[in-house]
Amino acid sequence: MIAQDVIDQSRSAPSPDSSGRTASTWHSQMPDDKEMLRAAVELTRDIADARAAIYWPDMLGSATLGYAALAGAILLDNPLAALACGLLASLALYRALLFIHELTHIHKDALPGFRFAWNLLVGIPLLIPSFMYEGVHTQHHARTRYGTIDDPEYMPLALMKPWSLPVFALTAILLPPALLVRSAVLVPLGVIVPPVRKLVWERASALSINPQYRRRKPEGAFARMVFWQELGSSVWAIGLVAASFLYGWRPLVIALCVVSLTAFLNQVRTLVAHLWENDGEAMTVTAQYLDSVNVPPPALLSPLWAPVGLRYHALHHLLPSMPYHALGECHRRLTAHLGQDSTYTRASYKGLMPLLTRLTRSTLQAK
Repeated sequence: MIAQDVIDQSRSAPSPDSSGRTASTWHSQMPDDKEMLRAAVELTRDIADARAAIYWPDMLGSATLGYAALAGAILLDNPLAALACGLLASLALYRALLFIHELTHIHKDALPGFRFAWNLLVGIPLLIPSFMYEGVHTQHHARTRYGTIDDPEYMPLALMKPWSLPVFALTAILLPPALLVRSAVLVPLGVIVPPVRKLVWERASALSINPQYRRRKPEGAFARMVFWQELGSSVWAIGLVAASFLYGWRPLVIALCVVSLTAFLNQVRTLVAHLWENDGEAMTVTAQYLDSVNVPPPALLSPLWAPVGLRYHALHHLLPSMPYHALGECHRRLTAHLGQDSTYTRASYKGLMPLLTRLTRSTLQAK
């Protein structure tokens, strides 16, 4: 599966036209590094299987810690202790939530029951069921879509105005209350008002950042999965609102604040997941890789702000189906094989702040 991912991408890379010219940006002009693509496939075949013994304890432990810390944030009277619990809950739930990324890539038969358990324990309680990412994120990995207007997860942030960066990050804080309104009000309303249902599905049912993205109507087995996940989310959301009317709003407000911090952390991570320098043209696989970011060791804090393997985001674009627990070993093997002066190492950066600084400078230079 992983080998085929890379091979298919490489075969579909754009070629020069009859005059020998390529498209206008440095991204599309960049030829593929065949040695890197070949090494990525050949050196990692033996570690390409998702290991249940890692996935299950990691997800369950993160969720358990997150909910326990959230209970502390709600129940403790000491403000500092409650604040500390809230911060811990945000980080733990952040890690638990990001398993949604793994669900979009692992084979459906790789981890029996994992998708159901994740939705039951994490996705539905936090009002982000897996359908919001499944069928969307894979479009971001399509060779002909990445970085174009058809990519749901790409905006040329480096080419936009400086004020767009804080606005982009801070709008994430509104996501949890918006999701509550979506599941408690808009989805039930859409059952009796078809235009509302169509609008909610197209515009508010995908974890995308491209404002021009419109989601297509679900079909077949996926549509059935969407129905049950929507039903679970709506019942849960309505129950939360009803309980708040009966017992007070403080627990819900605290929970929304905790999840808002989680959403903000993810939005900051998104800011540095790519360089965001493409202006909309199709890119070669190597160009896509170099427009993406790895933050490998010795960066110490990257597992906190880019957990579940997302510190190796550029490598993930080379090997989309590689399980998160194998990416560190993949990185070590490719670095050792290709060398420190290779194309592969050009996607590695020292940490969050250097990447944010680079992005900010790019926006200051944008016209």
